[in-house]
Amino acid sequence: MRMTPTLLALSLAASPLLANAAGFDNWPTKVSFADGTELAATGNIAYDWNNFSGDIENADAVRRKEFGATLKKKGVYDAMVYYDFQSDTWLDVYLRLESKAFVGQDIGKFRFGYMKTPVGLDAVTSSRAGSFMEFAMPVQAFYAGRRTGVDWMLERPAYLLQAGLYGGKDLQGDNPGTMQAVRAVWTPVKAEANVLHLGLALSQENPRGWRDGRDVHHEATARFRARPEAGLTDLRLVDSGALVTADKVNRAGLEGIFIRGPFSVQAEALQATITREGKPDYTGNGQYVMGSWVLTGESRGYSSGSVSNVKPARDYGAVEVLARYSRLDLDDADVLGGREHNWTLGANWYLTSHFKFQANYIKADASRRGVHTKPEIFEVRAQMHF
Repeated sequence: MRMTPTLLALSLAASPLLANAAGFDNWPTKVSFADGTELAATGNIAYDWNNFSGDIENADAVRRKEFGATLKKKGVYDAMVYYDFQSDTWLDVYLRLESKAFVGQDIGKFRFGYMKTPVGLDAVTSSRAGSFMEFAMPVQAFYAGRRTGVDWMLERPAYLLQAGLYGGKDLQGDNPGTMQAVRAVWTPVKAEANVLHLGLALSQENPRGWRDGRDVHHEATARFRARPEAGLTDLRLVDSGALVTADKVNRAGLEGIFIRGPFSVQAEALQATITREGKPDYTGNGQYVMGSWVLTGESRGYSSGSVSNVKPARDYGAVEVLARYSRLDLDDADVLGGREHNWTLGANWYLTSHFKFQANYIKADASRRGVHTKPEIFEVRAQMHF
């Protein structure tokens, strides 16, 4: 295996930061005004190298090139515009209002715009804060992505409640239809380096057909599939194919996080059922469980129902080792989408609060329509975020 010159150069360029890593965290990306309003630039750049066994082509490329801006006034509102120039995809575009500033009491936060839907704990975590380089297969397959609409969130020390209504197409012009979603999280323990999080999320999507530029009608469809937890390949070892005509898509997720000092465990079980016109219902399901140990003693961060990057406490950064098991079953009814289970070992080096290096080894095992494949993947990432 050979590390690409670009990735090697990024690694070498970051090494002088070790001499003064703590001071390097103070980046001038924000400006504050007299009334308390704050304007900030934000970004996330990740460069990946993937090495695959067998006939899958190796690859290296920019995985993420995200840039945007935030405007906020503490206790009143915050707004974000965020775009991934690598995939030409809109990310977050929203305005969020805090009720206490307008009605005199805290009845939650109301957000309007283009935002993440709540079924999928790993997916609602910021892309810059992923413990592994890619989502586990169940999250890839069943997460609905972002939608345009309105949502409400109420957070208290022992719980978090969220509900959203979404309609129309997304900002890429895809996924026409409506969706309703709810999420409830119980946090009987919520303190720094000491968290117990148990949650349930549900959504119902009502996809609709659409007409293209030639006035050809396309039936409403749904599709579940996943890459083998590597971002630089279009290969999907399991794939339900396009399922027509989709009347409803019901998603459900159970989620859990346990953090105790440098140790943490996170798990999800996800399921999605498609109600089809003239055909039996189709259900796919999957689960993952992961464990993390920060060797340098720091803890994974936690806020508002999701985790965040480890913040280094030492000049040489923080080091984390991880393991994950995931499985996905897309065989049901008349659909032979396949089954896959993966083991992943990972290591993260948080050089500063703005630089992170990741390495993952994935051993995949997939069967679909009588074909059994067992690729192995080694991947590394250099990431800068602010």
